[in-house]
Amino acid sequence: ISVQPSEIAKMAVILCIALIMSKYERQIQNRQKFGGQFRYGVLYPMIVFGFICALVMLEHHLSGIIIIGMVGLVTMYIGGADKKWFLWLFAAGGTAVVLVLLVSDYAMLRVTTWLNIENVDPLGSAWQTLQGLNAIGSGGFFGRGLGNSQQKYGYVSQPQNDFIFTIICEELGFIGAMGILILFALLILRGYWIAIHSRDRFSMLLATGLTTLLALQVLLNVGVVTNLLPSTGISMPFFSSGGTALMMQLAECGIMLNISRSISQK
Repeated sequence: ISVQPSEIAKMAVILCIALIMSKYERQIQNRQKFGGQFRYGVLYPMIVFGFICALVMLEHHLSGIIIIGMVGLVTMYIGGADKKWFLWLFAAGGTAVVLVLLVSDYAMLRVTTWLNIENVDPLGSAWQTLQGLNAIGSGGFFGRGLGNSQQKYGYVSQPQNDFIFTIICEELGFIGAMGILILFALLILRGYWIAIHSRDRFSMLLATGLTTLLALQVLLNVGVVTNLLPSTGISMPFFSSGGTALMMQLAECGIMLNISRSISQK
């Protein structure tokens, strides 16, 4: 049995930051000097997901760090952290990304391949991206039919995981792929609706964080397989193989349903 700790960390970060931002709401909204706004609205949340990101870095899971960092910042922003601090946070994050690219030859190769896909060896670093694009294009409008993909037999790398959306496009075509994206969009919109109508601040922040996590993973996965973004190894929620990810996503849906149920209770 294998476990992916970063999948658990994603929800843990959202829970911790939502708790901090709701528990210290009064101090965070206090804009007076030394009123505690920086301490409770920026420092404590940064310690939480900074520590988690450091652990995930040991796992060499760059995409997990990106998602955790972005979800953490969104939850902080919705929680009321002063906007002036986000300039410093974005600058620090951008510097960290540049340093990772300079230090890691593997990460730099992915960015170079993404920027120069036409000039890169199609049998080398561009193989995965090009075969994924071939799978998407060969599906046409209506697709080859469910289970009739040809690209999954040794052409598309990780057809059951990161690049499963390319196989969906090949088998179900444009119609099926758009249908799935529309379902994701409806689920995300419903999640934000639940967040807006939550009964308390903690539930609102929790629902916002969990919905943003889902939205980010869908957008980044589709962006990677269509070559709009460099390859980062992000799975498609509910579709990609992975027991830990699926269990956590189902748990997150259970939390959202619980928050939604409390809305209708007087």
